[in-house]
Amino acid sequence: MKPTDELKKEHRAIEIMLTILTEVARRLEAGRGADLKDLNDILEFLKVFADRCHHAKEEEVLFPAMDKAGLPREQGPIAVMLAEHQAGRELIKEMNESLEGIARGEDRAGLNFAGQARAYAELLRLHIDKEHGILYPMADGRLSRKTQENLKEGFELIELEVVGPGRHQEFHRLLDRLEERYLVHAESG
Repeated sequence: MKPTDELKKEHRAIEIMLTILTEVARRLEAGRGADLKDLNDILEFLKVFADRCHHAKEEEVLFPAMDKAGLPREQGPIAVMLAEHQAGRELIKEMNESLEGIARGEDRAGLNFAGQARAYAELLRLHIDKEHGILYPMADGRLSRKTQENLKEGFELIELEVVGPGRHQEFHRLLDRLEERYLVHAESG
């Protein structure tokens, strides 16, 4: 399995969370509210799994290897990906602020969260499409087998040192729980 296959697998988990996030936004827009613990858990997933794990693998391991192989970070696809990672972080920060407003009972906080959630989901869906269609094929074509082996080792280090042992599995259990609550029973919940 190529390192980009691991990243694509993580994308599938992120896409499930984006679908959950979109459903939560729909409920908030409809005035139905959302469970604060679930909202916190969703943001934790986005901060840790999507950003500190997945995006870190790209920014700290994949992109430097691609830069070394002649695909500069400062321009082209990598520069676009980095800008989109930063835009996602800003939206997560805004969702977090809205969540604090929801907890305080502020009137528009739920609608603010919903708008930011929809913007984040749209940004990341388009971002993932670009990575699958442009960036990862470039990496697969340019990086040697030895470099790809080194990428796998770098990815494992991030999993262990940044995310922590067992945390990946915890996030998948969270996804299962939220998927059951918000997607499987979306009409009744």
